[in-house]
Amino acid sequence: MRSFVSQSVKNLRPSGIRRYFDIAATMDNVVSLGIGEPDFATPDHVTGQGMQCLQNGRTGYTANAGLLELRQAISQYVERLYGLRYDPKEEVLVTVGVSEAMFIALKAVLNPGEEVLVVEPCFVSNPAAVEMAGGVPVTVDTFVEDDFQVTGAGLEAKITPRTKAILISYPSNPTGAVLSEQNLRQIAAVAEKYDLVVISDEIYERLIYNHTHINFATLPGMYERTIVLSGMSKSFAMTGWRIGYVTAPPELLDAMRKLHQYLIMSAPTMGQVAAVEALLHGEDDVATMRAQYDRRRQMIVDGFNQMGLTCFEPRGAFYAFPNISITGLSSAEFCEHLLLEEQVAVVPGSAFGRSGEGFIRASYATSEATIETALERMARFVQRCTAPALASSTA
Repeated sequence: MRSFVSQSVKNLRPSGIRRYFDIAATMDNVVSLGIGEPDFATPDHVTGQGMQCLQNGRTGYTANAGLLELRQAISQYVERLYGLRYDPKEEVLVTVGVSEAMFIALKAVLNPGEEVLVVEPCFVSNPAAVEMAGGVPVTVDTFVEDDFQVTGAGLEAKITPRTKAILISYPSNPTGAVLSEQNLRQIAAVAEKYDLVVISDEIYERLIYNHTHINFATLPGMYERTIVLSGMSKSFAMTGWRIGYVTAPPELLDAMRKLHQYLIMSAPTMGQVAAVEALLHGEDDVATMRAQYDRRRQMIVDGFNQMGLTCFEPRGAFYAFPNISITGLSSAEFCEHLLLEEQVAVVPGSAFGRSGEGFIRASYATSEATIETALERMARFVQRCTAPALASSTA
């Protein structure tokens, strides 16, 4: 019997993250720094609104684009943060997380075979989303020497006549990098020069430490060519509610809404109701969680540096990305041996693109006690890995 699986799906690489979680699930006493989601429960007042929605029997579909009340709250939220006004009826779309938002954004702008510049290291689904939308991902590597920031020159070197869009994700998963205003303006200049769409994934926009986030669409001339993706999952600890959103100019948003109508119908109703509460009354929650992440950030970076794993200082999100080259192991080897020998789960940097090789991703979206235990075990592992090299150098 012939294979019924499409060639395009066969060509998709499996997630480089999942394998380590699968191994960890078969083991006891595993300490995980692998999961990229808040360890905080959704704030009670937000959960309460979702529960009330269910108890009141409000369980049907909403408008395709989302509850108007939520779209208005999103519009007000973006204007409050960035001074940028989006029409809630024509320029805001509520999606099932940023995952759906990214796919429909790409599908809305790409013709088959058109290219998207994908800045790496990046979340594992970004290149796959381009492929699923019928495009060709063209990776643009970034490096720790440049604080993992993409430059205009780096983008321009990869542009061809088939380039249609630039996909950026800052604050970055996995590196924690935040783009400087100078580099943001360079990206904007490239987009304008070559008439490109910019898809900016800003899901970690509120989790920034000692810096200020710049919404890409606020840059001069960028509103007309920018699709901004964000949502409730990270900043408001609402991963399971599956509420994301898109802000974009009317022509682009209308195209995405058309895809959303056929694919999804509407995002979960109770999640939308809860999201209204979070956006209108959740600022104190965001500030509290961000302060705790900041303490953990400093703790884990100091811990890695002390054990000899030089760690770039993350300025956003909740991930550390230390360099593991002193061990002589590849990132995949490091993660597998660490899991099997010390029962600590982290993710190889290579899962996030070739420029992630030589690094690992460790999430600090977990308790300080968990981080402390993980660091103790990792220090033992690193010491064993580097001891032979130290012995031979002194022989």
